Amino acid sequence: MNKIYQQNFEAERSLYNLVDTTVDNCTFAGKEDGESPLKEGRNISLINSTIDLRYPLWHDINLTMVNDTLTTNSRAALWYSKNINITKSKLHGIKAVRECENIEINDCSIISDEFGWRNNNFKILNSKLEGMYAFFESNNIEICDLEFKGKYSFQYVNNMTINNSNFDTKDAFWHAKNVVVRDTILKGEYLAWYSENLTLINCTIIGTQPFCYCKKLKLINCKMIDCDFAFEYSDVEADIITDIVSVKNVLSGYVTCKHTTIINDLQVYPCHGIVNMLE
Repeated sequence: MNKIYQQNFEAERSLYNLVDTTVDNCTFAGKEDGESPLKEGRNISLINSTIDLRYPLWHDINLTMVNDTLTTNSRAALWYSKNINITKSKLHGIKAVRECENIEINDCSIISDEFGWRNNNFKILNSKLEGMYAFFESNNIEICDLEFKGKYSFQYVNNMTINNSNFDTKDAFWHAKNVVVRDTILKGEYLAWYSENLTLINCTIIGTQPFCYCKKLKLINCKMIDCDFAFEYSDVEADIITDIVSVKNVLSGYVTCKHTTIINDLQVYPCHGIVNMLE
């Protein structure tokens, strides 16, 4: 591997098509404010470096990043890239990581609206993420130990597993398909409307009007807190170990809980779901 050490780059495409190189303790910033400094790279290790320019890492293949900082000026940092491994780094620019493939992020701080759109094979571990519309239309996602805050997350995702995480979100999982969530706190309004084949195991759900218009929804050994008007027009199998504030117009399947208020009124569709109360 070639090595570039302790240099500053500010021109447009300053390291364009860089191949087989470690970039260490470098800075990408300056008056020239150049775009796309590391575009079309191949086999790059970027370590201990700071990027303060737009569109820096597009169309790269085999990229490793360790202990890097991408500032708020690093708009749309990683697009159309493949085989990416990012560790102990800060991704703080809007629209980071879009239309990429084979991405692993570990122990990172991410502050990025519209983060993670339309990616395939995306793993994110032991990280913190803040931003709206995260993971829109991404496929084959694995998440573990993620602390997330932001509205409108995981919309139109397909094939995803989530473990041991904490989400403060709203309108999450809308139109999501084939998702399994385990040992996770989901706080937010209007969760998972129009989802299909969503399974939650040992989870805590907090907030109004969750799980409406769902297909093949399963909740196993879950808690529901401050959840009213839940499961409207949904096909559901729910085993809840707490009370539910209210359950409304369950389309089909069953809901079992300690106690709830059952609302069956103003039905547009015929509703045959069964609500069982254990107390």
